Amino acid sequence: MSRFLLIKALLGPLLRVLFRPQVEGADRIPGSGPVILAGNHLTFIDSMILPVVTDRQVFFIGKDEYVTGKSLKGRLMAWFFTGVGMIPVDRDGGRGGVAALMTGRRVLEEGRVFGIYPEGTRSPDGRLYRGRTGIARLALMTGAPVVPFAMIGTDAVQPGGKGIPRVRRGQRVAVRFGEPLDFSRYEGMDRDRYVLRAVTDEVMSDVMRLSGQEYVDMYATKAKAA
Repeated sequence: MSRFLLIKALLGPLLRVLFRPQVEGADRIPGSGPVILAGNHLTFIDSMILPVVTDRQVFFIGKDEYVTGKSLKGRLMAWFFTGVGMIPVDRDGGRGGVAALMTGRRVLEEGRVFGIYPEGTRSPDGRLYRGRTGIARLALMTGAPVVPFAMIGTDAVQPGGKGIPRVRRGQRVAVRFGEPLDFSRYEGMDRDRYVLRAVTDEVMSDVMRLSGQEYVDMYATKAKAA
């Protein structure tokens, strides 16, 4: 049994009991071939819930600090995240964005599922922020369909994205998946910035519809720095 299946078998039921995720539209994820899952990012546990509510393993980029801890907690985090599909990348350097893009491209060219948060960081206030165009470049370079998704209520379970999640009676989270988006009409245009923006905005529009969030036409990193 792979470590991914082992984690799903051991921790999947526990996470379902604790967070009771209500999943809608998971059957919209193609059963084979390259797929991009693109959604909002409210809190840290989004990346713990998403892998256990999908049948296919989801690979995604994560900070390398998540797998370098030497304490027992750090080792457990490394075991979990690398097991479910996290690929550690140093995103703080000048080439971090390129490394993340090329990693996603490799995953998709292998016919796997790649998960991405187009906002680039967690929302600072629960609203949905402008998407970065890396999602569009991946879709156009690989031809992979994009399945939008929305995490709902995870920020109430783990406010601020840090600390131990709060488990309360009657509190549930939801994960909603939309219809796959096909951008093959833009084949060969992955360097056209107007096309990249249009594709990204179309993805974010679907994420907004699924999540019900208020949309803010600015980058979340700029909002955090203000």
